[in-house]
Amino acid sequence: MHPASVVASGYLYPSPDSLSTLEGVVESLPRSLAQKALADFIDEVGRLELGEWEELHTRTLDLSPAFVPYVGHVTWGENYRRGEFMADLKGDMRRNGIELNGELPDHIEPILRYVAAAPEPLSDLLDVLVGAVTQMQSTLASADKKNPYRHLLAATLAVVEDLKPVVIGVRR
Repeated sequence: MHPASVVASGYLYPSPDSLSTLEGVVESLPRSLAQKALADFIDEVGRLELGEWEELHTRTLDLSPAFVPYVGHVTWGENYRRGEFMADLKGDMRRNGIELNGELPDHIEPILRYVAAAPEPLSDLLDVLVGAVTQMQSTLASADKKNPYRHLLAATLAVVEDLKPVVIGVRR
């Protein structure tokens, strides 16, 4: 399983089998910064009851989120450029078989699945993604320094940073 897909699964709403699923897939990752950060996330959410994790997820990612999980919004706000970005992304996601499952195309979870599936993601997406995730980390650190999702953001950044040289190298 591609590391970006593994990390993407951490952004899904928790269910009774989420923890065991995450524990199983983290084992498939090579030892790396992403694998360590994801293991730290699993360790911290694993100490919570399912209801507590659901509440944390909602508080962190949905209702008055601790950080906004929408890459385009973080990068451009409610600007026309975000709309263009989402339209381009949605089209390329469709061509690569990525379902949005009710999310906007600039939500971090489908973007990670897209990055894992697309042989050549949209040009400059990884640069935009690095900047957006870095901003998300900063926002979360200001809002809640001990939130377990800080580890998931670190895993996201590590996966994207690992992909950047490969994708850039392919295009040249």
